[in-house]
Amino acid sequence: MSDISLTASMRTNLLSLQNTQSLMDQTQERLSTGLKVNSAIDNASSYYTAQSLNNRASDLNSLLDSMGQGVQTIKAANEGIEAITKFVEQAKATANSARDEAVNVNKVETDTVVNAEITAESTLVFSVTDKENSTTQKTVTLADGDSAAEAQTKIAEALKDVADVTFDASGKMSITAKAGNTVKLASGTADFAAATASEESKAEYNTTREKYATQFDSIMNQIDKLAKDSGYKGINLLQSNDLKVVFNESRTSDIDIKGEDASSKGLGLTAATGSWQTNADIDDAIEQVDAAISKLRIMSSDFGNYYSIVQNRQDFTSNLVNVLTEGADNLTLADMNEESANMLALQTRQQLAINSLSLASQAAQSVLKLF
Repeated sequence: MSDISLTASMRTNLLSLQNTQSLMDQTQERLSTGLKVNSAIDNASSYYTAQSLNNRASDLNSLLDSMGQGVQTIKAANEGIEAITKFVEQAKATANSARDEAVNVNKVETDTVVNAEITAESTLVFSVTDKENSTTQKTVTLADGDSAAEAQTKIAEALKDVADVTFDASGKMSITAKAGNTVKLASGTADFAAATASEESKAEYNTTREKYATQFDSIMNQIDKLAKDSGYKGINLLQSNDLKVVFNESRTSDIDIKGEDASSKGLGLTAATGSWQTNADIDDAIEQVDAAISKLRIMSSDFGNYYSIVQNRQDFTSNLVNVLTEGADNLTLADMNEESANMLALQTRQQLAINSLSLASQAAQSVLKLF
């Protein structure tokens, strides 16, 4: 091309046409990509700043997924707490129903008085009939020299499985049979020869209470199973598992969510005692249930607080990602209306340059007319 000579006017028009084509190529790239900065060559400062903003937005987007899973884990635990609370309330209703069932028990005051040192080896024989109508005898031997307190303790200890034995201030013995048992002081020797005059103490065995106790134990079992089933992706906050949720890309902002033991044992609930044949056993169960309900309410409040924190951080991070992306776009996005107008103007300029080049070449072409 260096061997070809162009007139000054033709070279000027050619350069103008080449410049116009270059601008058209640039405008076409912007229209096709939607970006006014496609590489560092276009604008190094804007390009690298936008890249930094987009990289941070990408990192935060990854954390958003983690936060979302954290929210789901907390929600799973909260669902478990709500279901367990219903079970505990059901257990309380069962205990109250059992408490309403009466058990007839009569207390017997015997003719026997134990308020002095035993002066000769003596025996007390108690007749015991259980709920199956099987009768046995329990013999209590008091040694020579036993104090009144020692003698009273021996008698109470020997009958603890079938009756409660008490002594008043004068040492007079009273017998209160336990559920399903009939207890009578049948005979005695030495100082207790008059014991045969005793009446029997009988405590009915309430099968309805026993059924309620079985239902109560079944509910405890369901609470344990439900607590085990309240996990999400291997993390169960109701089985004392902890959860850490990270909030920023440098991992300097996070929250540690402490798990709780929501099993029956963790809630302080135990199986029904003595088939609930005594009011005291049922009252103990109701007290445990009330304490468990209070504990569940505290758990629910704690997890609700954790849920609110993670949810707020998730919303904040989502909005921040939008801010970062918008900032990057402001640096790199092209104005499509402006670029379209530029393309139209360049196309017009190109046509004018072609026409101008044609006119510039006419002077050279006129030489041919001389031949």
